[in-house]
Amino acid sequence: MIEIRNVSQRFAGPQGWIEALHNVNLTIPPGEVFGIIGRSGAGKSTLVRTINLLTRPTEGDIVVNARTLTSLSSAQLREARREIGMIFQHFNLLSSRTVFDNVALPLELAGVKRAEIEATVLPLLELVGLTAQKDRYPSQISGGQKQRVGIARALASKPKVLLSDEATSALDPETTRAILDLLRKINRELNLTIVMITHQMEVIKQVCDRVAVLDAGRVVESGPVIDVFLQPRHEVTRALLGDVIAQELPPALKARVAEHLAKGSGHLLRLAFKGTGVDQPVLSETIRRFELDFNILHGQIDEIQGQAFGSLAVLAGGDPVKVAQAMAWLREQGVVVEELSHVE
Repeated sequence: MIEIRNVSQRFAGPQGWIEALHNVNLTIPPGEVFGIIGRSGAGKSTLVRTINLLTRPTEGDIVVNARTLTSLSSAQLREARREIGMIFQHFNLLSSRTVFDNVALPLELAGVKRAEIEATVLPLLELVGLTAQKDRYPSQISGGQKQRVGIARALASKPKVLLSDEATSALDPETTRAILDLLRKINRELNLTIVMITHQMEVIKQVCDRVAVLDAGRVVESGPVIDVFLQPRHEVTRALLGDVIAQELPPALKARVAEHLAKGSGHLLRLAFKGTGVDQPVLSETIRRFELDFNILHGQIDEIQGQAFGSLAVLAGGDPVKVAQAMAWLREQGVVVEELSHVE
């Protein structure tokens, strides 16, 4: 369990105080993969560094595994940090040490005996798929393999929490997918709580159970990933979702739809479905039941954490009263319905 309670972080700047975080409150259950996403400068990296107190918050408390880190002595904090692993964007490997020795480093620093180090490191290298590379140096392996070394090193101390600070942003898409699959495997096999810091909604979509959206140091939206994708409430969330789910109509189509709306002809609706709702013929039933015309403008079906997800933009034509009744009926069927009164 991770609890972030009323956390604020301020830094002195050349023109006064800069508030990097403002009254952040989050609860992350054990065994969950939790994503924290936002644009550059939103405060993501500052927030993840407060979880292990690499950056001490100006206000508020951090609780990890029932210990309030912000109230611990320096010695107690060092002990508590052994239960918190961290992986980084740029790997931070030592070029003069082999793959094995990079993974072994935190154990050596903790004074662990060589036999115990081997008993710990070799299974970790097998877990991350690097047994054959154990005697190579960082210059002799790929970027994806370097990140696997970083993951194994973070697991060497048998942490209960793993923090990932933009760990895939320096990797190509195929390698990113492989690393995210590995992290999900580690989460399931080791029951490890993972906090993912990212600016990529594709990362959230592939691996996270829940997500918090940061903007200017504030949590503007949070919840299960499927629900945030289904019904984003904040403009920042909508913008970030645009990278993986088309939120906007093509320009030429926008112009034609705007003409229809300006004449009072039709209602522009955005519909979102999840789970078995994707498979149901709700649109055809709506058309029959309410005698409407539906012009499908844009849509897609995808999968989020094994759950089907679909979205459609439609122009509904017909009696306005029946359109309103149709919207209410669709909501009763579990469809998220949003009427867009304008096209920007």
